[in-house]
Amino acid sequence: MIAPDGLSIAHGIPLADEPGLGALTLPGFLREVCERHPNREALVEHRPDGGVLRWTYAALWQEAMAVARALTAGGLAKGERVAVLMTNRAEFLAAMFGIGLAGGVATPFGTFSTAPEIEHLLWLSACSVLLFEPQVLRKDFASILHDLVPGLKVASSGGLAVPQFPFLRRVVALDLESGAGAIERWQDFITSGADVSDATVTARAATVAPADPGVVFFSSGSTARPKGVLSAHRAVAIQCWRMARHQGLGAATRSWTANGFFWSGNFAMVMGATLASGGVIVLQRTFDPGEALRLMAAERVTFLFAWPHQWEQLVGAPGFAEADLSALVELDPAGPIARHPTVSTRWIEPRHAYGNTETFTLSTGYPAGTTQDAGGNSHGLPLPGNTLKIVDPLTGALVPLGERGEIAIKGPTLMLGYLGVPLDETLDDQGFFRTGDGGWIDAQGRLVWEGRLSDVIKTGGANVSPLEIDAVLLTCPGVRLSQTVGVPHATLGELVVACVVPHDGATVTEDMVRDFAKARLASYKVPRRVLVCAAEDLEMTGSAKVRTTALRSLVGERIAAGR
Repeated sequence: MIAPDGLSIAHGIPLADEPGLGALTLPGFLREVCERHPNREALVEHRPDGGVLRWTYAALWQEAMAVARALTAGGLAKGERVAVLMTNRAEFLAAMFGIGLAGGVATPFGTFSTAPEIEHLLWLSACSVLLFEPQVLRKDFASILHDLVPGLKVASSGGLAVPQFPFLRRVVALDLESGAGAIERWQDFITSGADVSDATVTARAATVAPADPGVVFFSSGSTARPKGVLSAHRAVAIQCWRMARHQGLGAATRSWTANGFFWSGNFAMVMGATLASGGVIVLQRTFDPGEALRLMAAERVTFLFAWPHQWEQLVGAPGFAEADLSALVELDPAGPIARHPTVSTRWIEPRHAYGNTETFTLSTGYPAGTTQDAGGNSHGLPLPGNTLKIVDPLTGALVPLGERGEIAIKGPTLMLGYLGVPLDETLDDQGFFRTGDGGWIDAQGRLVWEGRLSDVIKTGGANVSPLEIDAVLLTCPGVRLSQTVGVPHATLGELVVACVVPHDGATVTEDMVRDFAKARLASYKVPRRVLVCAAEDLEMTGSAKVRTTALRSLVGERIAAGR
């Protein structure tokens, strides 16, 4: 529905009219899906030791309850934040839902995080408990934490006392054969809750209301450091129920994704949606295309969720042509995997969609099966309960229907706010979140998203802040000035390119700058290219800011010319 006065504002249907919604808290969501499908398989994980772990929905419930009992035994209070630093593995699900059952706020950290980023996340989140995986590929998180939290090196029975993280009192690690100082083994953590009754956990879960804070997810946005996005239980639960219907998933769905559940989109659109439908989540801890193909074949995966550069790696992986991918029916026929000789599909992904971490993923869209003729070039209608408007980026005034401006959104899945930021600095005086993205509303009330008004780079499905990258590169020896931009790329969406100006007489090379960045930034934030420029190459505004539009053109020309 659009405004009758010709202004750019559109409304979704009332939330009360949306079908398929169940309990609107994380504990309620888990209880409902587990009571519906107790004996169905909920997840399967092929573990590094060669074993295969399979949990039914009843087992998932019990494992989440075990985490909740352990947190309760440790004195977790309602509303305290519990950080989860894990890959896509069974314990991640048990931890996230167990935290909710105990009344805590689940706070997942990205496994791409470097030591400085983890330090920032621990400080910003003010978490009281950290549940983590010690080793992820080449990342030794145990060593990183020992360096950040010196008290972890010795055994502690009275809780940690860490001045820079004053609320952190308990750290628990998976995959340890024995304790390591004050780091508890996962098995010992779980055992510590043995004397807590299910009735006690049930009573705690019953105090959790849909409006209560439920999760903190992190997004770089347009600031120099990751922002903590605080969302209510209702927002997360709505999107988990909604995404099952939106994507047309069902009890026969067996899903797989290459991306971490610490991203809100993967949490809601894959993990939550699969559980809401009664399907099975096929877990892979880290992305390896060859192993992914073997998993898809062995576990008869029906639903595949990946970003374009990952599609490319899957198609190029050894064994792709020979793999049996015939179970992949929830796969868009326009995608590269659909050209595999064993695949036959008519399912159309919900590609007409738009969302943000601040709305816990999608806020507009059309459901799966919507054709290009029906969706046009739009990003869909506002989802139930949402109101969308387009405003003048400078004045905040509504623009006429069809005119371009800044996208603003409000609705039931909108965040409670950023950690440490007053809400009135985030929302306008009508309660809308101004996204910094540009677009317009057409005559049918559909959003057409045109890109970011700000300089945030979207690469491989992730938002990357140029300010964060430049803040790091400016500490690189020999670098006087750094300006990072995104330029169009066929598979990544945008390529992260840093343009650096050396100090007079300094020698700076692309490899040197990239190696420096790799040690300090998550891998997806490391510039794919570094161009060493002269100061005069960077056009400046009257306020001494780099003209990024001109710089993007220069970067595009140099890359195209192979320079």
